[in-house]
Amino acid sequence: MYRSTGCPAQDIQEHWHYVSFGLSDLYGDNRVHEFTGADGPSGFGFELTFRLKRETGETAPPTWPAELMQGLARYVFQSENTFCSGDHVSWHSPLDNSESRIQHMLLTEDPQMQPVQTPFGSVSFLQIVGVCTEELKAAQQWNGQGILELMRGVRVAGGPWLITDMRRGETIFDIDPHLQQERVDQGIEAEGSNLSGVSAKCVWDDLSRPPEDEEDSRSICIGSQPRRLSDKDTEQIRETLRKGLEFNSKATLPPISSQRQSHERPQSRKDSLESESSAAIVPHELVRTRQLESVHLKFNQESGTLLPLCLRGRLLHGRHFTYKSINGDTAITFVSTGVEGAFATEEHPYAAHGPWLQILLTEEFVEQMLGDLQELNTREETKLPKEYSWPEKKLKISVLPDSVFDNPLQ
Repeated sequence: MYRSTGCPAQDIQEHWHYVSFGLSDLYGDNRVHEFTGADGPSGFGFELTFRLKRETGETAPPTWPAELMQGLARYVFQSENTFCSGDHVSWHSPLDNSESRIQHMLLTEDPQMQPVQTPFGSVSFLQIVGVCTEELKAAQQWNGQGILELMRGVRVAGGPWLITDMRRGETIFDIDPHLQQERVDQGIEAEGSNLSGVSAKCVWDDLSRPPEDEEDSRSICIGSQPRRLSDKDTEQIRETLRKGLEFNSKATLPPISSQRQSHERPQSRKDSLESESSAAIVPHELVRTRQLESVHLKFNQESGTLLPLCLRGRLLHGRHFTYKSINGDTAITFVSTGVEGAFATEEHPYAAHGPWLQILLTEEFVEQMLGDLQELNTREETKLPKEYSWPEKKLKISVLPDSVFDNPLQ
């Protein structure tokens, strides 16, 4: 924890600067991280930083940011999901446990600390930036880097070095209402969203066969004991969730490959989606993929409100979007017709590989769904449960209370 005097000439306020250590490899002897050599990433390949505005009279840095960073580090170690610049973290609570509006986080490169090459690999420094709920939602709908760039131009929202002020009571859209329409809305329309997936409360049911049909070895078990995904499937979904940024004309899901090992982490977001050719030989695991006639998707309210983002910001731009259940191995990936490497097709738009469901939606159907799901765009709480149905497409979506997912036997 360091005291930074800032730089008044550049309008950079005095603040406390926090830097983690231990997400990267400190020892090179496999005691914490697998040693991959000097040419690869050191440990997870990054450390976290945080800049907190120093309040008048403070003589020592508050310790709560250290606890916050430990919480994020615990998530990384347990899940093996890494962070990237532009990522967001939905925290849903004031970062310092106060009454602050700063309740979520965006991540970006630290403005001072450049990537370094160590004997144990490369390390970059990702800065945590505290944001309000409205700013988080804008980042989800568009992209984190776009919102951070807007915040750099607003002194009270962080300024050039994105210093978090827990006493900030206004969002950047309160301070400058034109930012929403002139920058964010136009950005979504032109670029779409770079959020490729979220951890969520979700399940899916196959309505095309009786629930008692458990003899078929290909059947899906959605319930208290879901069939587990293979390591290769899990790694593919992780890649889709954490490395989904692509600006190519065709988005590509990384194909399930018998060569990819679960410990191999891609080096960049772009590579993660293009690291293996879509023309690769289809492995034998895909033979077990099952086409479904009718499906029922179930989301909690937070996940449901991201459906318009999934459709407008991702699928209409030729991309994909994944919901990965936090309660099990269930995953739901929406793909557009421009996504290569998917096992759902226009002929069979609903396909399952174990508990992983892919849904292919045509542009025409996406437009129809956006109209029907319009109320999910409002900031008001939707009365639950809410059900949407497209009988001609044999698709049903329910938005349900959290208790349904927390107590699956209900």
